[in-house]
Amino acid sequence: MTIDGKILAKARQVLSEMRQEKESLYEHRLKNVYQKAPRVYVLDSAIRETMADLVGFSLGVDLGEDAEDIRQRNLELQDQRRLELLKAGFSEDYLSDEPMCAKCSDTGYINSAICDCLMVLYKSELVKSLSNLLKLGDETFDNFELSYYDETSSDTGISPRRTMEIIYETCVEYARKFGEKSMNLFFNGAVGLGKTFLSACIVRVVAENGSSVVYDMAGTMLTKMVDVRFRKSEDDEEAIAEVKRYLSCDLLVIDDLGTEMINSYSISALYELINTRLVTGKKTIVSSNLTIDELRMKYSEQIMSRLEGEYQVLTFRGESVRSKRNVL
Repeated sequence: MTIDGKILAKARQVLSEMRQEKESLYEHRLKNVYQKAPRVYVLDSAIRETMADLVGFSLGVDLGEDAEDIRQRNLELQDQRRLELLKAGFSEDYLSDEPMCAKCSDTGYINSAICDCLMVLYKSELVKSLSNLLKLGDETFDNFELSYYDETSSDTGISPRRTMEIIYETCVEYARKFGEKSMNLFFNGAVGLGKTFLSACIVRVVAENGSSVVYDMAGTMLTKMVDVRFRKSEDDEEAIAEVKRYLSCDLLVIDDLGTEMINSYSISALYELINTRLVTGKKTIVSSNLTIDELRMKYSEQIMSRLEGEYQVLTFRGESVRSKRNVL
């Protein structure tokens, strides 16, 4: 699984804000306790002194008493502190300063490995970043309605509904088992048949499972690549980092291929994107409203041979679901 550095940085920021919020709450509670139970302040000072004595003892400082006596004094002071808290109407754990995560003490890392607590935040930020772009709402596999597709057999000998049922099942299985051995998918078909919807469903599941996912429109993606490779963004660190995300993420979704401005630069960028991901074993979903024949008229043989030969082609059929929903 490839970790998206941009998303991980956001998750680390969220963890930092959670730590700050926890510290602020503790300081607020401590001030509240000291106002209502001043003796707790005295006891806290005494407890800190015993802790310092224990440290001194471990370093060989002669304190005139052994470590066990110091520990016993520390325990007695803590008992008095608990009683003072209860007398003032606070719970025993009101001033608990235990970390949110016992595994990593809220650092987000165990040695150099990402802790589970940070990974949960990472997955959440990954889904959130995709939600902002895709406007994820009801795009879940459970909400995909096959009833919008006609059951009447077409010239292919199979009804649009049966075709879409097969595509739906393929997408569910793809999302559920996504990994290094997954195939690349090429969605094509007319506008409004559910290509973006099912792409969003896959994206949601794959991201929630922790794989790095990048989704963008073909036009936006290729413009950024052209700018970095051929134009003004050679020194733009943010643009370079974005292109690296396109090339290295676990799953890349290129939506609306064929709507971008097509020229020698964009074709070169598209070939680099598709070929690099194939060579490195990274998985890609390409979506287009154009037919294979229409795409052949726009793109080079090298690009088409990869789309047709290295991708599972799923052709969406039927009448526009969007139109039917608006009518209903």
